[in-house]
Amino acid sequence: MGYEKWIDDLKKNYDDTVQWRRHLHQYPEPSFEEKETARFIENKLREFEIEDIRTNVGNGYGLVAKINGSKPGPTIAFRADIDALRLQEEADVPFASKNSGIMHACGHDVHTATLLSVARVLQNNRDELNGNLVLLFQNAEECPPGGAESMVKAGCLEGVDYVFGLHVMTDVEAGKIGYFSHYGSACSDTFNIKIKGRGGHGAMPHMTIDPVLIGANVVTQLQSLVSRYIDPLKPAVLTFAGFQAGGAADNIIADSAFLNGTVRTLNSEVRDFMEEQIRRMSDGIINSFGGKAEIEYRRGYPSVENTPKETERLKNMLLSKFGESNVSELTVTMGGEDFAYYLKQRPGAFFYVGAGNHKINADYPHHHPKFKVDETSMICSGEAFLALAEDYLL
Repeated sequence: MGYEKWIDDLKKNYDDTVQWRRHLHQYPEPSFEEKETARFIENKLREFEIEDIRTNVGNGYGLVAKINGSKPGPTIAFRADIDALRLQEEADVPFASKNSGIMHACGHDVHTATLLSVARVLQNNRDELNGNLVLLFQNAEECPPGGAESMVKAGCLEGVDYVFGLHVMTDVEAGKIGYFSHYGSACSDTFNIKIKGRGGHGAMPHMTIDPVLIGANVVTQLQSLVSRYIDPLKPAVLTFAGFQAGGAADNIIADSAFLNGTVRTLNSEVRDFMEEQIRRMSDGIINSFGGKAEIEYRRGYPSVENTPKETERLKNMLLSKFGESNVSELTVTMGGEDFAYYLKQRPGAFFYVGAGNHKINADYPHHHPKFKVDETSMICSGEAFLALAEDYLL
């Protein structure tokens, strides 16, 4: 009984799990449009005889389900994100997306199928549980404001003591697991800067207020924020992703220019500083050239901040179950992830499971049109979730 039997059950589920994942992969739905995906999940949960299910939780098609153990104990929550990306698939798989321009290019189909498999196992073995499991099938992770914050506000963590999430990664070899000792992702903010100048003839620049020149100065000067104003031990990234102005003819100076980009930070004070200084410096530079500034700064997801006690417990559990050769501490990436909202409310941790395999070309980065995964990562992911369930509920 217990964990070893659960793992046997998980492996017996594997063919079904693959089938579920491939169905989800063939019929992906983007953020805030996951209606049929949610229906599929609900139907499976009801097939497993899980009746405590809430649908349309939060700002979209989020689902919250609960498996009640037979004995008192803590309540833990596992999360899977369910949305896909607006991307045309180019991966050579027989179950490629049938929804044009939409693709599961980040592994959310893998997360969903894995959590369904774990749900079936623990529902069938619920009499052994000293406590309860909450299943969070979250909508709209890919598209801010995301689904996590709204699901939290809708009460998805009521009664929950600990919350855990995982993400498959193709830059981690299948069979390997990585954990973060503290931060698991960065705060992900975006900005738009509109520069209003005065256009004119390219041969008479003195008669104009050139927004291209102003924009070039903004781009150059703002790069000094990270290199000269931020403590090197507190990571920050400032990236200009776009610069649009004129271009209709070679001899016309445009009236306006548009800059946009992203800011990634871990520390909340650094985040506040970057927003304040981007506004202040941009406005000052643009005005010094005689232009007018319109600046919009949008805060995205906060950083994923794993809680120390639960992270240490997770690490020890992973080392015990998977061995030192298969478990490693990872360096935080500066990507964004709205799992952060759960960890602001409850202790827990977020970790990575390897899904990369060069032999089957499962080595393209996430959000790439040729993205593929090694599907055995669903076994490893399921084993990790079940190990957490054993650690907290047995």
